[in-house]
Amino acid sequence: MPLNPREPLLTVPIFSSLLFFALLIGAFGLMGCRQEVPNSSAKLEPILIGFFGALTGNAAGLGQYTDMGATLAVEEINASGGVRGRPLELRREDNRSLAGESATIVKKLLSRDQVVAIVGDANSGRCLEAGPLCQAAGIPMISPAATLPQVTEIGDFIFRICFADPFQGKIMAQFARKNLSLKRVGFLLDATSPYSLGLADVFRDRFTAEGGLVIGEQRYNGGDKDFRAQLTALKAIGVEAIFAPGYYHSGGLILRQARELGLTLPMLGGDGWEAPELIAVGGPAADGAYFPVHFSTENPTPATQDFLDRFHRRFGKPPTGVSALAFDTLQMIADALRRSKSIQPKAIRDELAVTHDFAGITGLITMDSHRNAQKSAVIVGVKAGSFQFVSLIEP
Repeated sequence: MPLNPREPLLTVPIFSSLLFFALLIGAFGLMGCRQEVPNSSAKLEPILIGFFGALTGNAAGLGQYTDMGATLAVEEINASGGVRGRPLELRREDNRSLAGESATIVKKLLSRDQVVAIVGDANSGRCLEAGPLCQAAGIPMISPAATLPQVTEIGDFIFRICFADPFQGKIMAQFARKNLSLKRVGFLLDATSPYSLGLADVFRDRFTAEGGLVIGEQRYNGGDKDFRAQLTALKAIGVEAIFAPGYYHSGGLILRQARELGLTLPMLGGDGWEAPELIAVGGPAADGAYFPVHFSTENPTPATQDFLDRFHRRFGKPPTGVSALAFDTLQMIADALRRSKSIQPKAIRDELAVTHDFAGITGLITMDSHRNAQKSAVIVGVKAGSFQFVSLIEP
């Protein structure tokens, strides 16, 4: 019986309302705590990582090998329990090797998928398209192999785990001058590629500082198939070697056409030459080509050889350098996730920025103040139809 007989209809509704609101507040409280104290009986939501690259088109060889390395890393991370008790999930988008497409697909990853980090293209130009979007959204973007210096200059959310163009341009100039004793080098450059032009600038500065001369420069447009006119012009001025930084699809044709014209001199490239297609297209003409890589399958360390075995068992073929770099990229993201206070993008970015001596397949990786990896490089040569170790260069 109510204490006040004049209020029997009010007391029960008030009590019920208070009980309802208490339960409602408790429910919201549980929802807010779900990220930190998950229900062990429920299936945990995956941590979404974006990936964009050239899975089709003329750069598909590069993009597909990048994707394979990333895929293997995610599978192995999940097989060992995931990160913070949650699996990783790779959300892929194909830029089809087309200029402008990367910005479109990265917008999807950011708005539709709401990924916490993005693995960028191996191509510097494509990363320049997508990087500003990631920077504006506050989502860390890590490229396995974009070597153009301007990529990480976009902002503090943009990283790379490969060496940058200034380093590889410098070491190729040193290799040409000291190891090959070259004095007169000509350039054959892709006029449409910031990567090609940037490498040439660094090579020229270092090579001339070492007492060499760049005595001629020829250019072509990306997608060209015939380089005979440019090669003939370089042959006519008596170059001792040709530096042709570009990508493997043009590199193989350049090598073959150079040999057809009687140019038996050394042919020098950048890391964009590293793909089986360089030898498949160039054939025997590829012998005598030299270029820097981020990873050598000839490295005898147990970690390298074990990675080769796992990759081959998964995909039925050996990895390339971008495969190993992509593998390290995903492993480094996982490492940052484990160390961070949360899975918020800013927390991930902060941990990536202080990465020091991360033991990757491609070597020890330390991020400098500009979010560029400090690490060693390998120079390989093509001989008898295979890539062979020539020299290890430390930073």
